[in-house]
Amino acid sequence: MREGANWEIHFTEQGRGDEPPPWFHNWHGHGIIARIENSQIEEAVAATKLPVVNVSSNTVKRSFPTVASDSDAVCAVAAQHLLERGFRLFGYCGDVRFDWSLRHEQNFRKHLRDAGFDVRVFDSEIGDAEDWPREQSKLINWLLSLPKPMGIFACYDIRGQQLLDVCRQAGIRVPDELAVIGHHNDELLCELCDPPLSSIIPNARRAGYEAAELLDRIMQGRQIHNETRLVAPIGVFARKSTEAIAVSDTEIAQAMRFIRDHACEGIGVADVLKVVPISRTVLERRFQKFLRRSPYEEILRLRLERVKQLLTTTDLSIAQIADQVGFSGVEYLSAMFKRKLGISPREFRRSVIAR
Repeated sequence: MREGANWEIHFTEQGRGDEPPPWFHNWHGHGIIARIENSQIEEAVAATKLPVVNVSSNTVKRSFPTVASDSDAVCAVAAQHLLERGFRLFGYCGDVRFDWSLRHEQNFRKHLRDAGFDVRVFDSEIGDAEDWPREQSKLINWLLSLPKPMGIFACYDIRGQQLLDVCRQAGIRVPDELAVIGHHNDELLCELCDPPLSSIIPNARRAGYEAAELLDRIMQGRQIHNETRLVAPIGVFARKSTEAIAVSDTEIAQAMRFIRDHACEGIGVADVLKVVPISRTVLERRFQKFLRRSPYEEILRLRLERVKQLLTTTDLSIAQIADQVGFSGVEYLSAMFKRKLGISPREFRRSVIAR
């Protein structure tokens, strides 16, 4: 809208899966951005004969121009986050009511299969959501049956919250026995979980921009052939639910814990060796065995993840970010960032925040 679309917006809160709101049938507008997740919403927006952009990943009968979360990219991030913490056992807890959850399951399994691992999947059934005590009992039995330690990807944050609640009831320690990561990064929900829930951060601002830009083109009469745009996530907001170090080698686990806690303080490998009384050669060899990367690469990875988070969630300058994250200067930060990600920090910030 700030770029020049002279729009007036009618928006009210709409729960996932709800029927069309009462006001919609008497509404006279010129275009619609809708989360189409059931046949009632689909029929209602189709009946208007207006330009429509769908922002749901659910499969619908009709073809609409769509802007949706990139499930493959989401699952790659989830798998990588758990692998980086040393997990070698994995689970997935979805919600059978949503076909995007089934895509998440397929993609999560694919990424871990490519890495040489299998995934245990919770058997979600239609009707479970309407009978929480029954589903709760199923979740408890599933979680108790799992080998541990295990990293679990929950299809969305509410599912993650349910898993953490059930773990507490069953006496399962999080994150030491089970680590849980969700999706959507609902900050209020994630912070209220016990322990706070790690979650994948969707690029909601980019998705909104893409949907509005696509609708604007359709309303101007430009030909759109049911285009689908997939938006990759920003990354992971790591909280306590995945803070575990799932490595059987106690010295490497100690080194990983030190690196995780101090990576953004300008430490080097020499500082790690002061904490772990082994030679640099042994440290390097055992790091490669368990994590498939060197201690230096782990320090750099954590710093760059923090840089990405600050670039997308704050207005700090690149110089301020470099100082906060332990880089010796803007030039060094920019060189490392571009070498690893292929673009500069400023280009990354622009690509995430706006078109």
